[in-house]
Amino acid sequence: MRLSAYISGLGVLGPGLCNWPAAAAVLNGQRVYTPAPAVLPVPAILAAAERRRTGRVVKLAIGIALEATAQAGEDPASLASVFSSSGADGHNCHEICQALALAGREISPTRFANSVHNAAAGYWSIGTGAMAESNVLCAFDASFTAGLLEALTRIAVDREPVLLVAYDTEYPPPLHAKRPIPDAFGVALVLTPQKRASSLGRLDAALTDSVFDRLAEPALETLRSTFPAARSLPLLRLLAARRSGGAILEYLDVSRMEVQIEPCV
Repeated sequence: MRLSAYISGLGVLGPGLCNWPAAAAVLNGQRVYTPAPAVLPVPAILAAAERRRTGRVVKLAIGIALEATAQAGEDPASLASVFSSSGADGHNCHEICQALALAGREISPTRFANSVHNAAAGYWSIGTGAMAESNVLCAFDASFTAGLLEALTRIAVDREPVLLVAYDTEYPPPLHAKRPIPDAFGVALVLTPQKRASSLGRLDAALTDSVFDRLAEPALETLRSTFPAARSLPLLRLLAARRSGGAILEYLDVSRMEVQIEPCV
């Protein structure tokens, strides 16, 4: 069974990639990729008190979601959403573990609230006023493709636009030794059942057992393989090139996702 949707908005942020136009220029060969620390935007849609409580996960997720919805011309408050990440807030988790190692074992309620996996989706709802259904997934290194599969399934069933937000941020030592994500990377897609003026291309997807694609450029392949959300790069390359083509995305050990892109003109 194949699932289909139009990609009508994109947001990207990661090391050396400040937004989708910058990422597209790298992926279509117009600019050489130069790694640099990711600069996360201030989540201006949140009140000052809430902004002070947010960590890098929330800043990343909100930043890419706002870029994607703005490009699509969609009201963020009206969109159903899928948030998918390989983990939660690594820095917050580290601080909680440190607190539990002390005699008092006192944990800040704010830190606990921000430690849950759906924190980014919660802040998105608060900041935008979104009341539509939101699902939050975690599938370790397969989190991007799992989120894409969930979003495409919802498009097929509900025939309504869906915002997919996939994101990962770093873990500090000693957790970093076990989960060596070095920085932040995220991608957001607004998927629609019908073609829009902003649509970049039509996506058709199905599960397959074929070998997943790797990128020929060493620096980009390192980016793709280091961040679970960057498993999206073969798909993003097709969109950046604005030409018909296919790619195999990493998913689970026994299956992958084959995507075909037909650009919109």
